[in-house]
Amino acid sequence: MIAEDSRPLSSFDVILSNWLPPHSMQHSDSLLALLIKLLKPSGKIILKDKIDISSALKLNGFLNVTKIEENVFSAEKPKFEVGAKVFLKLNNKPAVWKLDDTVEEAWAGSNDDEIIDSDVLLDEDDLIKPDQQSLRVCATTGKRKACADCSCGLAEELKGETKETPKSSCGSCYLGDAFRCATCPYLGMPAFKPGEKVMLDLKSDI
Repeated sequence: MIAEDSRPLSSFDVILSNWLPPHSMQHSDSLLALLIKLLKPSGKIILKDKIDISSALKLNGFLNVTKIEENVFSAEKPKFEVGAKVFLKLNNKPAVWKLDDTVEEAWAGSNDDEIIDSDVLLDEDDLIKPDQQSLRVCATTGKRKACADCSCGLAEELKGETKETPKSSCGSCYLGDAFRCATCPYLGMPAFKPGEKVMLDLKSDI
């Protein structure tokens, strides 16, 4: 049996393994690893084995693995020594990635570009703060649409929006019940300013 320290490494051009009868040697991974160390770079090995060891030869670093005939295989050691180091020449100057001039100008913008004032895009109606009451939504649906069993007053409010605002015939309805007639549509409501929408407090008195 060959020992690793019995021969200097890289000392054979050709190795014949398991050629003498009874050809009972088994080429384990440890044996193949030793044989490739004993071969010189580009050295060749020819061996016999009872099983197909093509894959084992490749896994242990051999190249050009060939099955010559039944149970006879040949392979070569790479041109470099096993475990050899190679220094890579790296470019010390870092590569600088640069945008195309057209792209840079598009991002930077030129002094001639006109900047649109955002206030110009708004109409007068956009600047009016909406009535908070008109933004109220149903607690159940989460929308400005009353549910089937509405009890928060939203259903009545939405119905009131669809009705035409009652018009005063005497012009004194906004002063209070003391100045209203028996058929006044505002009867029972608090006094209000002319043109003001009448809002009722729905909180319980209890």
